[in-house]
Amino acid sequence: MKVAIYCRLSEEDRNKQFETDDSGSIQNQKAMLLQYAMEQGWELYNVYSDDDYTGADRRRPEFNRLLQDAEQHRFDIVLCKTQSRFTRELELVEKYIHGLFPIWGIRFISIVDNADTANKGNKKSRQINGLVNEWYLEDMSDNIRSVLTNRRKNGFHIGAFALYGYQKDPDQKGHLIIDEEAAAVVREVFTLFSQGYGKTAIARLLNDRGIPNPTEYKRLHGLRYQQPKKKNSTLWKYFAISNMLTNEIYIGNMVQGKYGSVSYKTKQNRPRPKEAWYRVEGTHEPIIDRELWDRVQALVAQRAKPFDIGTIGLFAKKARCANCGDTMRSGKTSPKRGGKHYLQCANRHIAKDACIGSFIAVDKLEQLVMEELNRLSAEYLDRDELERNIEFCENLQEQKARLRTDLAVYQKKIEEYAKGIRELYMDKVRGLISEGDFAELSKGFSAERTRLERVVVETEKQLDQLEEKIAAGDNRRELIEQYTNLDYLTREVVETLIDYISVGKRIPGTKDVPVEIHWNF
Repeated sequence: MKVAIYCRLSEEDRNKQFETDDSGSIQNQKAMLLQYAMEQGWELYNVYSDDDYTGADRRRPEFNRLLQDAEQHRFDIVLCKTQSRFTRELELVEKYIHGLFPIWGIRFISIVDNADTANKGNKKSRQINGLVNEWYLEDMSDNIRSVLTNRRKNGFHIGAFALYGYQKDPDQKGHLIIDEEAAAVVREVFTLFSQGYGKTAIARLLNDRGIPNPTEYKRLHGLRYQQPKKKNSTLWKYFAISNMLTNEIYIGNMVQGKYGSVSYKTKQNRPRPKEAWYRVEGTHEPIIDRELWDRVQALVAQRAKPFDIGTIGLFAKKARCANCGDTMRSGKTSPKRGGKHYLQCANRHIAKDACIGSFIAVDKLEQLVMEELNRLSAEYLDRDELERNIEFCENLQEQKARLRTDLAVYQKKIEEYAKGIRELYMDKVRGLISEGDFAELSKGFSAERTRLERVVVETEKQLDQLEEKIAAGDNRRELIEQYTNLDYLTREVVETLIDYISVGKRIPGTKDVPVEIHWNF
C-alpha cells in the first residue's frame, strides 16, 4: 500500500501556547505521520506540505497537487494528523473524503481524531468534525472581521505593509510614521506634477536616476513583500505615479477598506464602493501639505479625459506589447499631424531600454483585424462540419462529465444527510445524545442538506446549458457569419471575438507591424 502524507501549517498555529494544541511545526507533523506509516508497513509515495496556509484556502499548491495525484491513483492512502489539516470546509470533506476518494480508490486516515474511511462506523463522527470545523472557520472569520472593522473605523492602520513613504511605528501598533528616504521621493513626485510634468515623464526621471519603485523599495529594505515575476517589475510606471497623486494617506488621512473579501473561504477580493470605505482624518503626520495637495488635485481633474466609447476605446485592454507584455495605452497625434488615434507601449518612455516600444495606429490595427476575420470566415465555412463538431465538442463533453460526477456526489450527500438526521433522532430516542445536541447537530445537517440542494439545482442548470451548446454543435460558423462583412469594428465585436492582440515593433524599412490576434473561439 502506497501512502501520501499531507501536512499543513497556518499562521494561527505559530502562536500555540500548549503542547496539547495543534503542532507548531511542519516537522513535527511529518515525524508523527512517517512513524505511523512505518508502523503500518506502508510504502511512502510522497510528502505534500503547505506552510502558512489556512484550512479554508482552496489554492494551496501542495493540496491541489495531492488531489491531482489522487485522481491518477498514484497512491492508495492519504494520511493526515487531523481531518482539519486536510480541510476545514465541510463541502470539501463531502466532495473528496466521502465522495471522490472512494471513487478513485483512495483511503483517507487522520490519526489524532481517528478518521478512517475504511471504517464505516465512524463516518458520522467525520461529518460532525466537518461541521465543527466549518463553524470554527465562520466564527473566526466573523470575529476577525469585527476586530478589523473596529480598528479601521478608529483610524488604525491594519495592512501588512505601510504605504510607500511611511513605515509602521514600532512603538504604537496601527500608527504610521514618515520614512524620510521614500517621503522625499513622494514630495518630488507631487512637486514635479504641479510644475507641469506628466506622469510618464516623472516615471522616466525616477527610473533614469535608478530610484527603485515602491515594490522593489520594500524588498530592498528586507520586507517580505512578494516581488512580481515580470519584466520591468522594478521600474516606476504611469499607474504608480497616478495612484500616488490621489492617495489621501499622504495628507494625513487614513483611508482603508477599498477592497473586501468575497467570502471567508477564499482570498479573492473585489472593489468596494467609495461610500463604504473607512476614512478617518488626521491619524498621522502628512507628507504633502494641503496647498500642494489641492493644486495637484485640480491639475488631475483638469487633465482627466472622458472615456470615448468610439475609436479610442475600441481596443482598450486588448492590445499588448509583444516585447514586455504590458497593456498598450491609447493616444492621439497633434492636429497638425492629423489627430489620429494610436496605441503604444508606455514602457518605451519610462526608462532607457525598458522596452523596444510597440506602436500602431488604431485604424491600421482595425484593418488588420477585419482582414483576419474575412480570412477566418473563408477557412471555417469551407471546413468539414462533422470534423469541426467533434473537435469543438470534445472539451464540452469533458465539462459535462465533470459536472455529472459532481452532481452524483452532491445527490449522494443529500441522501446521507437525510439519513444522518434520522439516525440522530434514533440516538436521541435511545438516550445516546441529549435533546440540545440533537437540535444543534440536526440543525447543521439540515442547513448543509438545504445548501447542497441549491448546489444541485445550479449544477443541473449548468448541465442544461452545456447540453444546449453540444446540441447546437460548433457555433464558430455562426460567430464568424455574424461578424463578417462589416464596414467597421465595434467594441462589442472586439469584446466578443478577441481575447487579446499582441503588437510588435514596426519592421525596419517597411510599414508592416507584426500583429498576432488571440481569438475567443
